[in-house]
Amino acid sequence: MKLSKKYFQQEDVVLLAKDLLGKLLITETDGIKTGGIITETEAYSEIEKGCHAYNKRKTERTKIMFEAGGLSYVYFCYGMHHLFNIVTGKKDTAQAVLIRAIQPSIGIEEILLRRKKEKLDKNISNGPGKVCQALGITKEHYGVSLTDTKIWLEKTSLKMKEEQILATPRIGIDYAEEDKLLPWRFVLKI
Repeated sequence: MKLSKKYFQQEDVVLLAKDLLGKLLITETDGIKTGGIITETEAYSEIEKGCHAYNKRKTERTKIMFEAGGLSYVYFCYGMHHLFNIVTGKKDTAQAVLIRAIQPSIGIEEILLRRKKEKLDKNISNGPGKVCQALGITKEHYGVSLTDTKIWLEKTSLKMKEEQILATPRIGIDYAEEDKLLPWRFVLKI
């Protein structure tokens, strides 16, 4: 069952980043479905310096973060990787969850082709750029509703225990000063 718009509009982005672990992220492009279990996330909020929209900074790139939750925020990073984020919360409050890793489970053959691999390994989608490549997510997905048919999330029957979830500081945001230490990265050990 697809997650609803209401689910994404929860106001606690940190709680939502943790709750997204174990959910299924699915894309459909040209009739081909690909997807996987979310195993790593990071939370970002306008109230902390790691966020692109820190201090309500609204730019052409970040304007989507100010919309009501349930949309995709995709941007190009380091001139080589697309990164997929889920806009969360209420309208005019900028926050999002970066999907950092998935465990592929749908459309494995297509994922292997996209990642130029012959077989699944632990590195196939263990980074946000690899997730986008594996699932065919590009800037064309910027602003797409996550309750639509191009990209969506579903509940799974995966039962997690608290000890399976590791909380750590986020990765690659040294510019965020003291906020780089916030334990807003969540990793599911499965």
